[in-house]
Amino acid sequence: MKINRSYLLLATLVISAGNVWAASPAGSELRFCIGAQPKTFNPLLVDDDASETIRYLTGGVLVRLDRNSQKLQPELATSWTMNHTGNEITFALRENIRFSDGTPFSAEDVAYTMQQLMDPNLHSPTGDAFRSSEGKVATKITGKYRLTLIFPAPIAGLDRLFDQVAIMSATSPQKEMAVLGPYYLAENKAGAYLLLNRNPNYWKHDQAGRQLPYIDRVRLDIQLNRDIEALRLTRGEIDFINSMNAESFESLKARAPQTVLDAGVGLDSEQLWFNQVSSAPLPDYKKAWFASTNFRSAVSSAIHRDDLARVVFKGHAQPAVSFISPANKFWFDQKLQPHAFDPKAAMRALNQDGFQLQNETLHDRGGHPVEFSIITNAGNKDRERMATMIQQDLAALGIRLNVATLDFPSLIERITRTFNYESCLLGLVNDDLDPNTQMNIWLSSADNHQWNPNQKTPATAWEAEIDRLMREQASTLDPKKRKQDVDRVQEIVWEQQPFIYLVNKNALSAVSTNLHNIHPAVLRPQVYWNIDQLTLGNEVATNR
Repeated sequence: MKINRSYLLLATLVISAGNVWAASPAGSELRFCIGAQPKTFNPLLVDDDASETIRYLTGGVLVRLDRNSQKLQPELATSWTMNHTGNEITFALRENIRFSDGTPFSAEDVAYTMQQLMDPNLHSPTGDAFRSSEGKVATKITGKYRLTLIFPAPIAGLDRLFDQVAIMSATSPQKEMAVLGPYYLAENKAGAYLLLNRNPNYWKHDQAGRQLPYIDRVRLDIQLNRDIEALRLTRGEIDFINSMNAESFESLKARAPQTVLDAGVGLDSEQLWFNQVSSAPLPDYKKAWFASTNFRSAVSSAIHRDDLARVVFKGHAQPAVSFISPANKFWFDQKLQPHAFDPKAAMRALNQDGFQLQNETLHDRGGHPVEFSIITNAGNKDRERMATMIQQDLAALGIRLNVATLDFPSLIERITRTFNYESCLLGLVNDDLDPNTQMNIWLSSADNHQWNPNQKTPATAWEAEIDRLMREQASTLDPKKRKQDVDRVQEIVWEQQPFIYLVNKNALSAVSTNLHNIHPAVLRPQVYWNIDQLTLGNEVATNR
C-alpha cells in the first residue's frame, strides 16, 4: 500500500566560492560548538541534542532522510521492501563494508542492533518510536547481507524511523565506539571539546571516485555562552552556528549579513511543565496544584506568548499551540490556536479549585501561599529571559515564581533521576515530521514523558487515551485515520496542558563564507546534514 505524505518545503541557502566539489586539503578541520557535554555515546540511548550530534556525525544508518528533499535515500541498505500489512520490512544491505575499527558489517549487526534497541530493560528513546503494540520484534536473517524485521503490529512510516537507528557492531571489542558513519570519536576532553577523525573505512565515494568525507577532522567545542560562540564565528575560529538565538542572530546580521539565514518557523518548541511524579520530594499540597488541569490552564492563560516572541526572540518566533509546529503542514491541527493571554480567565480557573487572592497573594484552599520555583539551564539567555517575563506575568495573579538556573548535568539529574524540582523550562528538539518519532514523549511508560515518566500504568484517563491513540496511529496504514488520531492527541494536549507550550522558534543559523556546499534546512541538523560533502576553503584548512 502506498502511503501519501505531505513534505515540508524547506528554505535553503547555498553559500559558495569556487568549486564546491573540490576536496579539502589534507589535515583540514571543521570546527563548531555544541552547548553541552554529550550524555551518552551509545546511539540507542540518545535523548539530548549534544548526543544526537555525535550520533549523526558517527552513526551509519540503513536509510537517511534527505533534509533538503525530505525523501528517503539508501545508505547501508541498498533497497528495502515492506509487506502489505506494514509490519515487516526486508533490507538488502551493502556488501564488503567495515566498521571504523575494521570489523566486517553484515546482517548480524542489524539484527543485534534491533535486539538491543527493543530490549525493554534498555529504555531506548529511539526504540519507543517502534512500539506500536505489545510484543517482541522477530528477526529473520536470510543471507549475509539480507534480513527481515517482523514487528508485532503495523507501524506507519516504518522505513523512515530507521533514519534514527545507528547500526552497532555485534562483535567489535570497541562496542558502540565502532561506527559506520563518516567520522569516529577520537578524543573526548569532557567539558572542553570532542575530536572526531575521518572514518578510514567509510563506504561513500563521490562521482570522481574520491572517498568521502572531504574534511579530515571535526572539532566540537563545548560552549555554553552563545555570545562567545557568535564572536568566534566572526573571528574565523569556528565555521558555522547550527542554531542561533535571536539576539546573536540580530547582532551578527548587523555585522555580517551575508552569513545569516532565517529559514522561518521551525519544528522546535519551548515549553514549561510541572513535576507530577508521585514520589517527588514535594509537599502534597503542591503536588495537588501541579496535578490540577485548572491550575496548569491558569498559568498558561497568564503567560503573554506574543510578548515572549516579540521581546525575547526579536520576532523570530511565534506563539506555540501544541507539540506539532505549524511548520509541519500536514500533521499540524489547523483547528487549534495558541492559548490566549487572559488573566481574568486564569483567575476564574483558579477560583474553581478554591484559590483566592488575599492581600495581593494567591492562596490555595488550605491557606498555603502559591509559590514555586522553575529551573532552566544556565547560560541560555532566551530561557532566562522567558523565565523572568513569566515571573512577571504570574505575579499579576499573586503567584510568586522563583527562577533557578542550573548547569545542564545538574538539571538533567533533577528532571530524570531525583525529581527534586517543581517546574522546568526547556525546549524540545524535533528531528522528523512524523509524529511516530515523538512516541518516546507521549507514551506514559516512556522515559521522556517528562512530567511523570516511566509509568507502569497511565496515571490519568487522558494519558491512557493518548497511549491508545498514539499506538493506534502508529499501527494503521490509513493516512486519514492517522491524521484523525494525531489531531485528537493534539487536542487533548491542548486541553490538559501537561506541557505548557510557549513558542515555536524560527530556524536561525550562520555559516562562514569559507565553508562550501552548504544547504541549510529547517530539519535538524540544519547546517551539517550533508556533512560528508562539506568542504573548507584552502586558506582556512591550511591555517588550522
